[in-house]
Amino acid sequence: MTEQKRVTEMSNDEIKEEVRKAYAKVAQPTSSCCGTGTRSDYAKALGYSVDDLPESVIESFAGCGNPTALASLKEGEVVVDLGSGAGLDVFLAARQVGPSGLVIGVDMTPAMIEKAKDNAEKLGVKNVEFRFGEIESLPVDDESVDVIISNCVINLAPDKSKVFQEAFRILHPGGRMLISDIVLEASLPQETRDEVASYTGCLGGAILKEEYLQLIRDAGFTDVRIISEASFNIATSAKIEAFKPRS
Repeated sequence: MTEQKRVTEMSNDEIKEEVRKAYAKVAQPTSSCCGTGTRSDYAKALGYSVDDLPESVIESFAGCGNPTALASLKEGEVVVDLGSGAGLDVFLAARQVGPSGLVIGVDMTPAMIEKAKDNAEKLGVKNVEFRFGEIESLPVDDESVDVIISNCVINLAPDKSKVFQEAFRILHPGGRMLISDIVLEASLPQETRDEVASYTGCLGGAILKEEYLQLIRDAGFTDVRIISEASFNIATSAKIEAFKPRS
């Protein structure tokens, strides 16, 4: 049996493949990544109202916040969800932007894209699209989006600076980004960073809070701020807002 590489020995593509394999399992209803209790319980604890949604929408939820509750979405807006999974945030955003709006979910896991499309069909939702792709290279046109949301996904990206550059590229001038993600208050032990399970579990790939915020600023965003946060030891679930300048 071949010993698994440490994360620090892997290329970015190898890391992404480990993430893809892990979240293909999360797409299965028997999988769990959120501790004890049901996914519905977990979503409700984060402030979601999910009682009117099919279980297939909720059973693969693996977020760490509720970005749609904070994004102040408006009728007719175009929204992109980075790492959309089975579509929970996409469907909730679609309700807010209405039939004249559009919500695009981007995910690099084929099983999640397939599940999200099946869920859209079950719900009869027409103002959504699910696109296969990586968040470091978004399949979305330049300056075509009003709002970007993301829920506990960017920490999984090996090149976070590229993610924020891509987010900046696709936003209209004056557009905004509202994301929930795991950041760190202090550096992780090296052995934790080296563990694949720690990385795919949204901890090993997390970076220091100030470093994370600076990457957003470096991409060109302004008014970058943490709206709220909840700390768990050295990890923090942070809700972050940022804007693309109008000119």
